[in-house]
Parts: sequence; structure tokens; C-alpha cells
Amino acid sequence: MRWLLTKALRPYLLIAATASLVLNLALLVPSLYMLQIFDRVFASRSEETLVMLSLLALLALVLGYFVDSVRAEALGWAGRALDRVLSPHALLSCLQQAASSGRANTDALRDISALRTFLASPGVLALFDAPWLPLYLLVIALMHPLLGLTAACGAALLVGLAVFAETLTRDHARRAQEHGRAATDVAQNLTRNAEVVVGLGMTAQAVGTWRAHHEQLLAAQERLSHRAASLGSLARMSRQGLQIAMLALGAWLVIDARSSAGIMIAATILLGRALQPVEQLISGWKTLVEARTAWSRLRQRALQVARSDTVLPAPDGCLELEQVVHVATPGRAPIIRGVSFRIAAGESLGIVGPSASGKTTLLRLILGILRTSSGVVRLDGADVAQWQRQALGPHVGYLPQDVELFAGTVAQNIARLGAVDSVAVVEAARLAHAHEMILRLPGGYDTEIGHAGAVLSGGQRQRVALARALYRNPRLVVLDEPNANLDAEGELALANTIKAVKERRMTLVIAGHRPSLMAQLDKLALLRDGRLEAFGHNDAVLLQTGAVVTPLRRVPAAQHETQGRQA
Repeated sequence: MRWLLTKALRPYLLIAATASLVLNLALLVPSLYMLQIFDRVFASRSEETLVMLSLLALLALVLGYFVDSVRAEALGWAGRALDRVLSPHALLSCLQQAASSGRANTDALRDISALRTFLASPGVLALFDAPWLPLYLLVIALMHPLLGLTAACGAALLVGLAVFAETLTRDHARRAQEHGRAATDVAQNLTRNAEVVVGLGMTAQAVGTWRAHHEQLLAAQERLSHRAASLGSLARMSRQGLQIAMLALGAWLVIDARSSAGIMIAATILLGRALQPVEQLISGWKTLVEARTAWSRLRQRALQVARSDTVLPAPDGCLELEQVVHVATPGRAPIIRGVSFRIAAGESLGIVGPSASGKTTLLRLILGILRTSSGVVRLDGADVAQWQRQALGPHVGYLPQDVELFAGTVAQNIARLGAVDSVAVVEAARLAHAHEMILRLPGGYDTEIGHAGAVLSGGQRQRVALARALYRNPRLVVLDEPNANLDAEGELALANTIKAVKERRMTLVIAGHRPSLMAQLDKLALLRDGRLEAFGHNDAVLLQTGAVVTPLRRVPAAQHETQGRQA
């Protein structure tokens, strides 16, 4: 990743550095022009010399304008290049973390945005100008050694002030960023649970919780801003004071006839120009510290996305678990404890057990969303961790317990946000027995469902998500509580869907509670406290669990669609 980033940024940074060299050489010209005016033009009273010097100064300023523009553009390009390289990896890391832990952390994306903004801001220009400080000091020293010594001492004073600013603001900037992230996390969490917050009349408490974090943020930012403002003012006054000292020293040298008025003026202007970047760094130290902290966090994250370069053939659907153990938090008891079983391609398995027995966690392990702490989950003999997620995705169908749809049309959601294949979309909807339900929507398959599928009811969202899981006939279908939000009509449609999936020889794994659903499957696995207590054929395990099964009456597809139209 670091090599790729360096390769992407190097051309733009080289352009910016070269432009800074040319710009700072061009900015020497106004001071030298002033020197020549006082020492040569006034003495010779030559208009031709004045015109030639003025033309040269004008050319230098035009050159400075162009290279300054090029430098700003190059840094803007660098910011966008950094964004293009890092943002996809940051989003992939965020998605993997959210899938495995259930908590989305978008700090990396915010850090990348902060770096891109910083590279396009005036503050970064001071970083490119500051290294040319010795060039200005050398020119001043060539004018007069005593002026050069004074300039060097003044520069050392401001550089020391910059180091002091770093020490004084580092912890304040870090605490301000931590409080900012905490306040943002609280606001996002409250927004996700807005329905409960409003429904239960918890808005005052919710705002109070957020306000407590926000007040800490404001207090930290106030302390940081106070320190930064004080240091910025001190830097500006120090630079003005140094210029006054330089002017006074130059005047003394002129009075003592050891220097000229032109040297006095030119040296003072050069010192101001030399110290300006250092002053800007001190004044904008808050922004610099934030950018550096963002870069440090990105380096720590490394933004590496686990993947394999080996492309495996399409699986048949044989699923095997070998002593699978999963520990969510180090030091805590395992959620899954040594589970082993095997189902052949085309078989169906139901996973049953009391709440909090580990059913959903086991499904995520089967899909490779979670990593095993020990043991292996194999699909056609290959560890699911060895699969490229992009390559495995088309062969897997998944319906999570908490159904999430995306803003867009019904067809786009069924097509998994890819290019919509109308034939495959309709086939998946028919297989999920959702075709008639979708046609009754205002725009049919082109209905815009809004953010998170807000236009649809819970049952409609679940049936669209089921069609998405069955898109393009995957070989392994994993369903977590697929009937949680379904009414009687939806239950009958699900029963017909399960029969059709089995007829197509897809490997099917379902986690649920209702014996009526499990009675349709070939095998059952009973989980309790993360352990596999029973595994075998359907009837034997149901008899062992003491469940009373009332199978759903299967409704022919044609009759089901007729019922849907009547409804």
C-alpha cells in the first residue's frame, strides 16, 4: 500500500517542490530590484536602467504567478490521487469490520478527507516554502555578515517557537479529535435508533447524552483554539519585531557608512519573506497537527484488505466444518465451541436452538464474514478464508436476520447493485415467490424504495432480500430467520421457495425457531451455548428435541400467484 501511495503521489510532489524552488528564486527579485533602485538608479539617474530593471522584475513576477498556480494545482492533484488510492481500501476495511463486528468505523474515510483537504489548503504551501529559508539567509549574509547573523538568530527564534507550538498543542489536538469522534459516534447511534428514541419519548435524554459529549468537544476545541491563537499572534508580532530590528541595524550600518540604504531595505524585505512560511506554520499549527494525526492513524490501520490471489473454481456446495471455535472478544468465553458437521452439495440443513445459542454467529462463520478462532470452515474442501470475496459472492446467497436494502430500485437491489439483468432479476423474484408482490408496487421492479427500503413494509423487504439472495442461482444459500417478518401468505411463499431451491440442488442452510419451517429440510443441527448437541436427519433430531411439527401446506406456484392477485 505504501509503495502504491508513493508511486501515485511522487510526480505531483516533485512538481510542487520544483515549482517552490522556482517561485522562491523569483521572489528574490523584488528585494534585489529594490537594492538596485536605491544603489544604482538613484546614483546614475538612468531611466534606461530603471526600465530594464522594472521589466526584469515584472517578468519574475509573471513567472512566479505561473509556478505558484502550478504548485497549487499539483498539490490539489496529489490530494485527489491520495483519495483515489486510499478511499477504496478504507471503505473495504470499513465494510469488513462492520460485517465482522457489527460496528461501522468510518474514521479512515474522514482521515483521508482531512488529508485531501489539507493538501489543497494554503497551509501546506508553507511546508514547501520553509525549506528555502537558508537561501534567503545566505543572500542576506552576502549583503552584510552582521545582517546575516541577525537574520539567522531571528529565524532560529521562530523555529524554536514552532517546536514549542508542537509541544503545546499536540495533546490538545489529540483530545479534541477524540471528543469529536465520540460525539459523532453518539449522534450516529441515536440516529440509527431514531424510531425507538421518538416512539418512547426519549428525545430529551438522547439530546442530553449527545450534549454531554459535545460540550467536551467544544471545551477541548476552545483550549486548542486559545493556544493556537496565542501562538499565532506571538509569531506574527515576533516577525514584525525582527523586521524592525533588522531595519534598525541596517540604519545604524548606513549611518556608520558600512552599508547602503538599498541593502538595508532589501535585507529587511528578504527577512520578512524568509520568516513568513515559519509564521504561517505556527499560525496554522492546529491544521498541521490534525493532518499529521490523520496520517498516523492511517499508517497504523495499514488499510490492508485480506484476499487471495488464487481464483478457485465455482463450488458445488459441499459444506464441512472442522472443530470450529469462535471467540468474539479475547479473554471471553467462546460463542461457538468446537462445532463439526458435514452436508453434501444439494442438501438442506436447519440450525435450531434457544436464543443466544450462536446460530447467527455460526452462519457468519460459514459465509466467511467472521474468522474462526480455531478450526476450519470448508466449501468444496477449500477454506472459505482462501476465497476472494468478489469471486465467492456470485456463488453464495445470504439473507441476514436484520434485512438491509439499499437506496435504488427493487431491480437494482435484487441484482446486488450490479448491472441489472432483467431476466435473472425476474427469475430470482419468481424463485422467491415475490414476483406478484413486486408487480403490485407503484413502479414494479423500477420502484424506488428509498433509504434502507423505507417505502416497503418489513415483509416486503424480507421477500425482496430473499430474491437478492437467490439471484443467479447460487450454490450455497444461507438464510437467517427468513420468516421473521412474514405473514401467512409470506410463510406459504417461503415454503414453496424452499422446495424450489431443493429441487435445483442448491445447498441450503437455515437458522430458525419454528419447527414447521425446519420440517421441510433434510438435516437439523441443534445448538446450545455454542455447542452442537445434536446433528442428523430431520425426524431424528426433531424427535430428540421434542418439537411438535405442523408442516405448512405447500401451495402450487400458480395458485399462490392467484391468491396474491386476489389480495
